[in-house]
Amino acid sequence: MSEILDYFLAPWKSGYDVPKTLAYSIVFVLAAYLIYLFFKKMKIKIDSKLALGLSPYIFFGATLRVLQDSGLINSYWFVTPGIYFCVASIAISVLLISILLQRKKGIPYHKILFVIGILLVSFSFPFLEFRNIDSLFYIILFFLPFPLILILLKRWSLENITVSSIQVFDAVVTYVSITFFGYSEQHVLPTFLINLFTPLSFVFLKVVAVISFLLLIDKFSDDKELNSYLKLIVGILGAATGSRDFLRLLCYV
Repeated sequence: MSEILDYFLAPWKSGYDVPKTLAYSIVFVLAAYLIYLFFKKMKIKIDSKLALGLSPYIFFGATLRVLQDSGLINSYWFVTPGIYFCVASIAISVLLISILLQRKKGIPYHKILFVIGILLVSFSFPFLEFRNIDSLFYIILFFLPFPLILILLKRWSLENITVSSIQVFDAVVTYVSITFFGYSEQHVLPTFLINLFTPLSFVFLKVVAVISFLLLIDKFSDDKELNSYLKLIVGILGAATGSRDFLRLLCYV
C-alpha cells in the first residue's frame, strides 16, 4: 500500500507516466466540480473580480515551487500534486474569510482576497534569485505576436483573449526553455509531441486546442456561469504551469 501511495503522491521520484496523468486528471476534474458547487452554494459570481482575486495565489504557488526546485525549501506540499492542494486550500480559506468580512463590513471580497494573496507573494518572492534575465527576450519575441493579433482582429472578448494568451504563454515558455536553455519536458502528452515533432509543435497544439475549446463553449453552451467557470479553470491551469516555468527559467534552476 505504501508503495502505491508513494507512486502516485511522489511523482518526482519516478517521473510522470500515463497512469499518474490519468489519476491526477480525474482528481482534478472532481475537485473542480466540487469547487464549482461550492461557488454556487456560496452565491459567488464567477467573473473577472473573482479571477483577479485569485490571481496572486497562482503566482504564490509558482514561487513556492521554484523555491523548492532551488533547494531553499523542501516538502511534499510544494511539488505536484501536493502543491495544488496546498495553494487551493489556502485560497479557498481566504476566500471564505473574505466573504464573511464582506457580509459583515461591506468590504468587497475580491479586494480582501487579492490583498492577502499579494502579501503571501511578498513573503516568498524576495527569496528568488534571477540569474537568467536574457530569457525574457526570447519569451517576449515568441509570445507577444499572439495576443497582439487577437486584439487587432477585434473578434474576441477580453475574457477569451486573456485565457488563450495565458495558455499560449505557458507553451511559449516551455518552447523557449527546451530550445534555448537545455530544459526538458516531464509531462506525458507534451513529451510525446516534442519527441515526435519539435518543441514548437507544443505551441501550435496549445493554440489550436485552446481556441477550439473556447469557440465550442461559446457556440454550444448557454450556461454563462458554467462557461465562465470552465474558462477560469483553463486560465488557472495555464497560469499555474506557465508562471512556474517562467520563474524557474528566470532563476535558471
